[in-house]
Amino acid sequence: MGPARLTAGLDHCRRLDLPAHRTLHGVVDPRELGELISHANDVDMRGRGGAAFPFARKLRAVADAAGTGESVVLVNGAEGEPASSKDAMLLTRNPHLVLDGAVLAAEALGAREVVVATAGGEVAEASVAAAVAERRAANVSGGAESRVPIRVVGIKERFISGEGGALVKAVNGEEGIPPGRKKRAATSGVDGLPTLLSNTETYAQFALLAEYGPEKYAEIGTSKEPGTILLTVSGGAAQGAVIEAPTGTYLADVLALTEAEIGDGVLIGGYHGAWLSAEVVQTAVLSREGMKQAGATLGAGIIVPLGESTCALGEAARVSAYLAAESAGQCGPCRLGLPDIARAMYALVEGTGSVDAVRRCVRGVERRGACFHPDGTAKFVLSALDAFETEIAQHLEHGSCGRPIRGVLPMPEREADPEYRLEVDWSRCQGHGLCAHLLPEFVDLDDYGFPSFRNVPGHLAKEARRAVDMCPALALRLAQTAGGGPAPAGSPLRLVKDGVLRKAGASMPRLTRLGTGPNVSRVGGTAG
Repeated sequence: MGPARLTAGLDHCRRLDLPAHRTLHGVVDPRELGELISHANDVDMRGRGGAAFPFARKLRAVADAAGTGESVVLVNGAEGEPASSKDAMLLTRNPHLVLDGAVLAAEALGAREVVVATAGGEVAEASVAAAVAERRAANVSGGAESRVPIRVVGIKERFISGEGGALVKAVNGEEGIPPGRKKRAATSGVDGLPTLLSNTETYAQFALLAEYGPEKYAEIGTSKEPGTILLTVSGGAAQGAVIEAPTGTYLADVLALTEAEIGDGVLIGGYHGAWLSAEVVQTAVLSREGMKQAGATLGAGIIVPLGESTCALGEAARVSAYLAAESAGQCGPCRLGLPDIARAMYALVEGTGSVDAVRRCVRGVERRGACFHPDGTAKFVLSALDAFETEIAQHLEHGSCGRPIRGVLPMPEREADPEYRLEVDWSRCQGHGLCAHLLPEFVDLDDYGFPSFRNVPGHLAKEARRAVDMCPALALRLAQTAGGGPAPAGSPLRLVKDGVLRKAGASMPRLTRLGTGPNVSRVGGTAG
């Protein structure tokens, strides 16, 4: 929509190789750090990964922290968010524009290297690796394409893998989960060095800013937020797409372009975002300021219309269960609170729960987590309670709204995480209850102090082994379920066909990765 900048040339080429990229954008000459910071300030360039942090401040912070020492430029291509495809599209189809921006920043900072982190084993990783090889070949031929070393790192993709601290840990060879204590990458990031960490689209925009200059860059978009934005539209859209549009574009125009059914609402900002009603959608403007006025945040440019054929409340419950399963499992609000929220949401779907019960669960996690994941999940759930008030009333009165859960909201197609079960030797068990003390979310004690067990997700296997090792009677053992299958005999849970683990008289979502709806990314009519 409007002039193509980030997507220039993609209507003719499936992927822009180095010669095609240079034909469109030329060679970006090195710039002084002060000039780049001034340009970024002039157009108020912000990060495009969701937090919208001023890019000029990041540059200055890394330069100040590094002094005369080394630094690193890190490209965050680990989207994690199932409803976003814009970064994967850029890395797959226009990788050199991203690399231009990263190299430009690295040269100005005197950085040791550029690191591009993306989902391992995906097409985007192969495309970036090929782009790096193209630049090395150009350098051998006498060009100047490899002025700063570029390293590509494939990481395990999870919802939380794109969080800054989690990404740095993954690049450093550690488990890619958010650190318990917030660390600023600008001070200590890759290999402990000051690190300029920003999103894939941000570096592509930075390259365009250097190419155009502030005045030409600001010729489109709004005066406060000039330029274009990348938007991923999926869900109830007939033509799921990655779209480039000027800031200030009406949300309704984007939905019309993708032939989207709005239905009960539109999710903005992804699974840590908020729902907009059909009425608000008609006048909402796609910019940071416009989304704030509408009651949402633009985030990473994720737009998911719900459509009219699916159960809105059931879709929200699916996402709450997915988010609980994607937890790092390193703090109480995630380990205990998020599964509680998912159970309460599924109880609403079945007409047996209450809105107050969901809100109580949400209050138990807000502002208490080791990272932002519990707060983001709470924001999504509370927004759903407000947006789907009519549907909730129907479920509580009739047990259903009459529509099936079609899986419209995108979910990753991945193998389920391994699950484990605790088994007990009843000839040894003496009812000490220590296992329930160590694993209260997975072990229930009866009136006589004897345990029954729920399946343990793979990321909590370490805690389960600790319960086994500490059993005074040596009565416990840990076994992996077959394919994450049904709970063992004696457990109060059983697996049913709709992907929900049920307990007598209650319900509980199976906290493994669920199914997926269509999530097709297209630019200029070409599948991405």
